[in-house]
Amino acid sequence: MRKLDTRTIVVASHNAGKIREINDLIGPLGFTATSAAELNFAVPDETGTTFEENAAIKALASAKAAGIPALSDDSGLVVDALNGAPGVYTADWAETGDGTRDFQMAMQKVETALQEKGAAIPEKRTCRFVSVLCLAWPDGHTEMFRGEVEGTFVWPPRGTAGFGYDPIFQPEGYGVTFGEMSAEEKHGWKPGDKAALSHRARAFKLFVETCLEA
Repeated sequence: MRKLDTRTIVVASHNAGKIREINDLIGPLGFTATSAAELNFAVPDETGTTFEENAAIKALASAKAAGIPALSDDSGLVVDALNGAPGVYTADWAETGDGTRDFQMAMQKVETALQEKGAAIPEKRTCRFVSVLCLAWPDGHTEMFRGEVEGTFVWPPRGTAGFGYDPIFQPEGYGVTFGEMSAEEKHGWKPGDKAALSHRARAFKLFVETCLEA
């Protein structure tokens, strides 16, 4: 385990929604962060078959390019009735073929696949969001933090907050989707809290406890 002795890092992402959420979470910790997108770093090929592998690819690419530590997130939706799909290919399901992503289309793809499986009732629509954070240093050292939150795939989508698949994910124990929650409600965590709700906040909680706290 390696402690992070700087508050200047690169957020290894080109996803605007993800960059915003990461900045929301690290802002209260006193970080100065710029993103791989702002630095015009090339988007690395995510050739891994696990969230951990892809998180490492992104974090290491930015850390080595910037010469300072980089923090990445690889995350996705895992649907039980679809044998874990879309999983690490969650963003790929939103690809339109012209370089853009359409998450309304992606959510419809999941709904269609569930209908084809006969998964019409909530009990057959169990799923989870997974987030793996990777903190990488220019010398190649990495630390990984995994957060998961259980829930149900709902249809039709509800809410316009958040990003990606948030409007179809209703976390266990709640009557609203991530798309209907404010950022504060969705994460359910800030430094010093013992509990966290979102997958990304749960991963961040581990990151803080492991690499920042004495």
